[in-house]
Amino acid sequence: MEFKTIDYWDEALWGKVFPIYEVAFAEKGAKPEKIVRNMFRKKLCFLHVGFLDNQAAVMAISGKLGRISALLIDYLAVQEAFQNQGIGNNMITYVKEWAAQEGQYESLVIEVESDLTPENLARIRFWEKCGFTITDYIHHYIWVPEPYRAMFLKLVHGTALPESGEEIFKYIGVFHKKSFTGS
Repeated sequence: MEFKTIDYWDEALWGKVFPIYEVAFAEKGAKPEKIVRNMFRKKLCFLHVGFLDNQAAVMAISGKLGRISALLIDYLAVQEAFQNQGIGNNMITYVKEWAAQEGQYESLVIEVESDLTPENLARIRFWEKCGFTITDYIHHYIWVPEPYRAMFLKLVHGTALPESGEEIFKYIGVFHKKSFTGS
């Protein structure tokens, strides 16, 4: 599997990953393309893509959580034909290694839906298998109905990342606000 990470808008690459993104998130809070473009324009995010035989198989959009040196995995999706083959795990391994090599990210953060449905519990188990720890705090956004919990993975021993979900969501909230303003 080959991976690529960019921090700028690339129309051709977005065209390759958009079908994966749309299938995974169209019904679950996908950011409109205009907002994603705005995130790149503001240098808030990265697009990570994994290719199998020159075909996009997995994609992730990550965002910078400034003052805590963390990277938020905002979206992760595997093309349906490649699901349940370890490709999502391969992408997370790649993002961990990439973040560590960048030298400015000491931890990874993810938001997971907290309702105890089989689908949500499977997602939480996936992230736990990738090394993430779930927090107890349940966050309620005003613009989406689903409650969320934060999960984190420290890449550097002794990192300053707070382990309180409530504290982590303060940083996630700042990221989302920056993403949606000025578009």
